Amino acid sequence: MPAKRIAIVTGGNRGLGLEIARQLMKADVFVVAGCRDRPKCDATLEALRREGPNVDAFPLDVNDTKMVRRFVEHVDKQHGSPSILVNNAGVYPEATTSRVVDTPTSVWRETFETNLFGAVRMCREVVPLMRKLRYGRIVSISSGLGQLHQMGEGSPAYRVSKAALNALTRTLAAEVAGSGILVNSMSPGWVKTDMGGEDAPRSVEEGAETAVWLCLLPSNGPTGQFFRDRKPIPW
Repeated sequence: MPAKRIAIVTGGNRGLGLEIARQLMKADVFVVAGCRDRPKCDATLEALRREGPNVDAFPLDVNDTKMVRRFVEHVDKQHGSPSILVNNAGVYPEATTSRVVDTPTSVWRETFETNLFGAVRMCREVVPLMRKLRYGRIVSISSGLGQLHQMGEGSPAYRVSKAALNALTRTLAAEVAGSGILVNSMSPGWVKTDMGGEDAPRSVEEGAETAVWLCLLPSNGPTGQFFRDRKPIPW
């Protein structure tokens, strides 16, 4: 394990991402939050520095390959190589009642661009640095709506993007097996966030807890699995 653990949390300026960052800071991890623009970064730093000094925030749009590269280079140069990556940035641009035949291609593209390709871009930049460390924890925030085990109707672009994110988790975990890098997905459940809404039954603290646990796994911890409340769930 690196002497100083550096974590990247995408979409770290609100909701689940902000809470994951906060809990990691409490676990003595230095957190760099990725936020869409500088004003969001400033607000995030103001909120998180109440918890302690071990935090930075830097503009990040996971849809922009060059910006992703600049972000990871900034983290590596300013703070050290990241040993934890939380792929939290996500979008849900469709109605829960939407159907495959009614969903425009533009919505599919928008959803996949962030929910899948954003995570791919982050992993592409971070994994080589983790390989040099021979240590890494990659956690992707997925959803129960992406489970093939109980796949149903509604929100097709979101569902399929999260199923694809789970497939990315399995594929990457197999690629890095034996390198000290553990790769897992988790479902936070239905959480009170801007995306989840006020009717959601779970707090952000509950939703973030399993992600943080996966970020801090020991060397013999699980990899290539899907979790909710620290328990494996079907893909």
